[in-house]
Amino acid sequence: MQQEVHSLITPQEIAHSFEDAAPVADVSHYAVEDWATLAIFWVMTACVFLQFFTRYVLNDSYAWTEEIAINCLIGVVFLGSVMCVRVSRHIQVDVLYHYLPRRLARGMAIFVDIVRIGFFAYACWLMWRYVAIVAGERMVTVNLPRNIVFYSVMAGFVLMLVRSIQVFIANQRRGYSVLERPEEFQKVED
Repeated sequence: MQQEVHSLITPQEIAHSFEDAAPVADVSHYAVEDWATLAIFWVMTACVFLQFFTRYVLNDSYAWTEEIAINCLIGVVFLGSVMCVRVSRHIQVDVLYHYLPRRLARGMAIFVDIVRIGFFAYACWLMWRYVAIVAGERMVTVNLPRNIVFYSVMAGFVLMLVRSIQVFIANQRRGYSVLERPEEFQKVED
């Protein structure tokens, strides 16, 4: 087992570290769906806080906060998944690719990309059919159409389809995917 190494630092060095310029925030790698997911997340957070406050502080909870929070969570999950597709961060097993011949590993990676595109295309079609079936439903506690939630799920699948096609094209241009060379996709921060 490796021993942790801690550098001794004086209080003066700590005080001088606050004089250094703050690092510049780089938000250029975020896409539109990331910002939409963040906005929905904060609406969900506000609803959960309001539910907690009204239930435990005022002892008179608002019933609608739970339904809105649940529907926001659905939006966060499906729109947040778009980012995972875009940056290839969904759970994947890549150990097999290290033991296979390069051409076979490349062929399997292409197959995985094509299956992913097919899956998202099929999910889009299924959501389209589902939304058509339940288009007239209303939310239980708030008089809003339930298809707002279903359309956000469908938008998530459509965006995942678009992003998976973009990932496939990028993998073809690059000549390898994250499955074949995961170390190439690790971002090292300075």
